[in-house]
Amino acid sequence: MEKKVLASNRKAFYNYEILDKIETGIVLSGYEVKSARRSNISLVDSVVRFSNGEAFADNMFIAPYEQISTHVADYDAKRKRKLLMHKSEITRMHTKVKEKGLTVIPLEVYLSKEGRIKVLIGLAKGKKTYDKKESIKRKDIDRDTDREMGRR
Repeated sequence: MEKKVLASNRKAFYNYEILDKIETGIVLSGYEVKSARRSNISLVDSVVRFSNGEAFADNMFIAPYEQISTHVADYDAKRKRKLLMHKSEITRMHTKVKEKGLTVIPLEVYLSKEGRIKVLIGLAKGKKTYDKKESIKRKDIDRDTDREMGRR
């Protein structure tokens, strides 16, 4: 069984240069899991923050589950969600973020082979405008060459 991608942050690959990727777990409540399995997730403007030796995903939107009971009326769709990482991974990422001015962003949320919801996070460096234009130009050239190679 392949992994099933529930949400991806496509804009991150346009705005950032991804230097390193790590797979992490995420702490969700039951109704959030049900909503996530229906792909009701948005990673736009989400970022990973570090505090007290722990990693949290900020601004990750998980829509409220439709059949949620009434006792959970104060549901916050963009609350901080704890990421499950090894201590060494957290310290390594946190030191790189502090030293070099990099940022950590969620790239994908997916179901693993075991049926668990995982988050792929990436250590990223912001692109300048001319870098963005260069990557668009490179994609166009690659697409044109693939098209020409397919015709022959």
